Amino acid sequence: MSRVGIDDNENLESVRATVEGRSTLISTQTECTFAFTTEAGWPAGVVMSYLFTRGRFWLTAAAGRAHVRGAVRDPRVTLVISNAGTTLPGRQMLSVRGTATVHSDEAVKSWFYPEFSRHLAPADPDAFATLLDSPQRVVIEVETVRVAVSHDSTKMPGDGRGGYRSR
Repeated sequence: MSRVGIDDNENLESVRATVEGRSTLISTQTECTFAFTTEAGWPAGVVMSYLFTRGRFWLTAAAGRAHVRGAVRDPRVTLVISNAGTTLPGRQMLSVRGTATVHSDEAVKSWFYPEFSRHLAPADPDAFATLLDSPQRVVIEVETVRVAVSHDSTKMPGDGRGGYRSR
């Protein structure tokens, strides 16, 4: 019988992140890789800060950026979130497939900038919100379609690095 992380590193279904683990990762991390398709049809990604609230991911960028144009052209996007840079143990990640909506209206910006700023710059959220409030800035809302992939190495012996020793 094969044992995940000991003599089987192929079938990793048993080391998927739990719903609770995914929720903890999403609320702890502040950055993700935002993956989209370019005008030429190539997959591409950029690292972006996000806020998860109201059951959705919320991000912001200047309207003319390639990832904004990509989300407008094809709203199918993927967010990849890892625990890198956090205090969460092991190697954790999830890949979220979603549908993006790009907002340029003041109604969204008026609640988003202050909340996003409190989340990312708690020492001086007003200064950050003022910086964000520029004429060509948009807010990107991503509604989750499904979690495509997840991983939690703490479920593996030796944290997934082969640390198990048989005696």
